[in-house]
Amino acid sequence: MYTINFLANLVENHQILVYALIFLGIIIEGEFILLCTGVLVHLGALNFYFALPFVFMAGFCKTFLGYSIGSLMQDKWNHTKFFKYIEKRVSNIMPHFKQKPFWSIFISKFIMINHFVIVFAGYQKINFKKYLKAELLSTVIWAPGLILLGYFFSYTAISVSHEIWRFLMIVLVLIIAFVLFDKLVSRIYEIFEEFYHNHS
Repeated sequence: MYTINFLANLVENHQILVYALIFLGIIIEGEFILLCTGVLVHLGALNFYFALPFVFMAGFCKTFLGYSIGSLMQDKWNHTKFFKYIEKRVSNIMPHFKQKPFWSIFISKFIMINHFVIVFAGYQKINFKKYLKAELLSTVIWAPGLILLGYFFSYTAISVSHEIWRFLMIVLVLIIAFVLFDKLVSRIYEIFEEFYHNHS
């Protein structure tokens, strides 16, 4: 029967690969990867003080990449169905994006719509300094927050079982619960923005 020590040792022996996956994962996705990073930090497989700067670096790369993609789309492919979908998605959840770009970009980091928003910001040619300030500030809060949450999930799971499959199942359930809660918050925010927009 494998225990969590097996997982910790496996990660320790393949740290270069793990950090590469974390880097790419944050650019492509974000939340799930950060929660998993927190789990691995709690297990002692990763060092928090090395992982955090690495996570920040990946997050900042995502910030620049998203804006650049948006700018490129505005210049060459602004009539594609993909961009129309992004525009509709952002406009529905954040109807005041053009009036309040800083807070829209900042909040998007916490309601699982940041990927769309950073591309849309580039498309709209939002003032880059304002965009960068919002992204950096939100990332400084978002990244450590999710790592610590993952740490807590691991602490909770390990208090129940040291057996690897039970441990992973508990962590997965906690992550799914967090994602569902985050989606609920996103939906509530969307309803609030729609109500505010209709009565302003």
